[in-house]
Amino acid sequence: MQIKGETSVNKLILLFLFDKMESPLSESTIVDMCSEPNEWVNYWDCRELIKKLLADNFTCEIPGGDEPLYTITPEGRETLANFYIKIPRSVREDISRFVKNNSAKYRMRQECRSDYFQNKDGSYTVFLKILAPVQPMLELKFVVPDKKTAKMIYEKWADKAAELYSVVYETLVD
Repeated sequence: MQIKGETSVNKLILLFLFDKMESPLSESTIVDMCSEPNEWVNYWDCRELIKKLLADNFTCEIPGGDEPLYTITPEGRETLANFYIKIPRSVREDISRFVKNNSAKYRMRQECRSDYFQNKDGSYTVFLKILAPVQPMLELKFVVPDKKTAKMIYEKWADKAAELYSVVYETLVD
């Protein structure tokens, strides 16, 4: 349910989303959550509102990784606390339900990065990362013989990263 022409309400919707997610979010993640599947805020308005929230000091940017992450500031929380009732109840309930059902998936998608490229000898290098707000928690680089293997590792990384991290950590710390 998009609220057309209601910039202040749409800002509150984004602040409510930040508050419910309880973790920094990339612009692409915010736009992905708000526009296509849920239609809380349209794509272009969402991108513009992210900039406005930053300029208003309701969010702040956490540099690092491939793209910056944004999080709600104390000023943003105070504004949300004072005006969240202006967000339609149905939208608040929808966001709460969505976050409950999808937050782990979105966090993992943001925290797990992967990429691959072809080397001069025809092999492929696959880069895998688990990002934390300040610095990467884990970085791996594999050289594999072909594109099929590189693509398979690239595609599985987000689903397998937490499990692999646990195994590596426990093996090295044990």
